[in-house]
Amino acid sequence: MIAMPAEPQAIQKIVSDTLSPVMFGAIWTNNYHRVFPVAMQDFDLSTMLPAIFYLFRYGERRGTGRFFKSFPLDANAAGQGVGKTTIDRVGEVLSQKDDFKSFGEETEKAILGDMLLSSCLGNKLRESGHDKKVQRVYPTHYLSSWIDIPDKPANLRNVPEMMVSILADDQGEFVKTGRLDSEEDKPENPFPVGFGYENNLLIRAFNQGVIRRENAPIDDRASDRFDENESSIGLEQLMMIRLAQTIGKAPDPSRDKEGVRSTVHRVSGAKIPNQRPIAEKTSQEFSEDIRLFLRAYSSSLPRYCLIEMLESCMAIGLVSMLTAATKTISYWAEEGRIHKKADQNPADFFVDCSLGVDRNIRDMAERSMDEQLRRMRDFPVILMALRVLDFQASKDTDLPARPYSTRWLNFLGDMLYQRTEEAKKIHGRVEEKVEILSRELIKNYPQENEYAEAKSLLSGESPKTMNHANAIFRLARGLTSLMGTSYTYGKFTSMMDSCFHINRPNGIAAKRKRTRDGKRGEARSMILSDSALGYLVHLHALPKGKESKRSEISLRDFIDLIRKRYGFYIDRSPPGMDISKTLLQRNRSTLERRLRDLGLLIGVNDAESMKRLRPRFERAAEIR
Repeated sequence: MIAMPAEPQAIQKIVSDTLSPVMFGAIWTNNYHRVFPVAMQDFDLSTMLPAIFYLFRYGERRGTGRFFKSFPLDANAAGQGVGKTTIDRVGEVLSQKDDFKSFGEETEKAILGDMLLSSCLGNKLRESGHDKKVQRVYPTHYLSSWIDIPDKPANLRNVPEMMVSILADDQGEFVKTGRLDSEEDKPENPFPVGFGYENNLLIRAFNQGVIRRENAPIDDRASDRFDENESSIGLEQLMMIRLAQTIGKAPDPSRDKEGVRSTVHRVSGAKIPNQRPIAEKTSQEFSEDIRLFLRAYSSSLPRYCLIEMLESCMAIGLVSMLTAATKTISYWAEEGRIHKKADQNPADFFVDCSLGVDRNIRDMAERSMDEQLRRMRDFPVILMALRVLDFQASKDTDLPARPYSTRWLNFLGDMLYQRTEEAKKIHGRVEEKVEILSRELIKNYPQENEYAEAKSLLSGESPKTMNHANAIFRLARGLTSLMGTSYTYGKFTSMMDSCFHINRPNGIAAKRKRTRDGKRGEARSMILSDSALGYLVHLHALPKGKESKRSEISLRDFIDLIRKRYGFYIDRSPPGMDISKTLLQRNRSTLERRLRDLGLLIGVNDAESMKRLRPRFERAAEIR
């Protein structure tokens, strides 16, 4: 009789007993925040801004709020604050307020529900209907930060904390916060944390009509009020304000105990960790981009355009930082050192400017994406090796790992390649663990087809580890195999799809089902949505110096700039690909046509020197 495959819990127990429960808890995960401080799971980029507002306003991570108690699904949920309600229930509670007394009938309630669903709240999986679970809040107004959706901040995957860390640009272990007690204390940074909303450039773009109660402490969760005399407020903004007024106050800070795991793969506590991606160059470029964009356009762009372009900005920044991190860590795995800052560039992608309409261009973009994803295949394995080393070596040094962990990872590289005496002891301990785990797997699962890959990786019989003297990578590959591809690489690609804002109107990538060689699979391609194009043109057409006053850039310079800065290839073949000149020219012509249709390309003839890009919206007078 052939033995049945073991349950995952059984495998986890074997690994835990072999390595020790403490080590198992530290390494049995996909995350390693010292490389990329975002949880390796999917997330919704369109829900991040309300959480970012909260972090900037109060300087603390959000805990539990009152949304589900204020709009309970039933009487039992009201007492427990259960994280479930529907658009129908929210509309019913609002219709009982004086401000919504004309929405008492069924037809009016349905209209109110449609308005809520279209601009303030979203259902699970973006489903339509008023009876589905509400699971997202949109950044219609700054007071959306009072709504504690999702009910567990961990579902935001630490993206808001990383964004705030990058924009605050502090140097300590945690993001610094403070009170604004006098005009002399006014921070120079346009993105101060915990100083209220008056001096934060991002919050100011969304806080129409908000005033603070006189003499209220700056961290008072109920001190922000709406000025009822404010007339320049949109209907959907007013609805968000009424939702916040029904709740009564912003959520309290997180009461989770701060974690002490050396791997820092979980975020807990109220403090905002000042951890940034390992690719310092792309992190700083993203910070420069979003700062400059908000300085120039936060007060002039229509709110919907601002939100869409900000999300495109975050998508471009996240993908640049993530792909640069994967390249940097691949170099570390080979050399035991982190790239020089100047070499920390994002991955190179051929961009489908036709948005999938031109099949030949789309196919080339999919080939380009497939190649980059193939190169990232070992990323989960390298992160596992880092977690193993981190756990083994964390007691031997007090090197700082925040905001950038370059020195720490270089130290771990010395451990990896046994450049110190202590490293040899670590390798000896890990080698012993590898041998024990290999024996335990063979003993518990003697059938040849049971966990065959993991057993061959640990024993050194697999081509991937054959004659591999480094026990760290043998253990890392074996453990990653035991965790399963769907959990490791699958979770990584889900997170990457979320960074791309994939298949969204303002995203930068598309995904479709395809059949190749009789096998069903998924195909991804890099695109630039209209919103992403608008953002890039508005940003890079800004004057380069204080003396320049014209906001424009030549088409040639624009195409070169986005290739060098973001790895977006339009009219050239990415390294390792050979694309025909005819196809490249067609791709460029498609981009020109789209830019002209968007009102961004100015040119009366086909001369290259006459093709100029100009923003559609006015910029602020002072931007640098």
